[in-house]
Amino acid sequence: MLKALSQHQLIRDGHVADYAQLARLGQVSRARMTQIMNLLNLAPEIQEAILFLLRVEQGGDPVTERELREVVGVEDWEEQQRLCR
Repeated sequence: MLKALSQHQLIRDGHVADYAQLARLGQVSRARMTQIMNLLNLAPEIQEAILFLLRVEQGGDPVTERELREVVGVEDWEEQQRLCR
């Protein structure tokens, strides 16, 4: 989530032109960059909850980008929140 927010800021500030340039700079595919940036389509409450998750020292993350792909495809924020419960 933080990566999506900071990279979006780079575009807004004019430091990079678009997602394709971000992908090249980050050495990831354009498809992967789109997956990351799609997290910005999450409801603000969900974004905030993700940002305030405790850092994981061992084991897997409590939520992954892959798990959120279905949610980011939903435009209605109330429905997104229902899916995340």
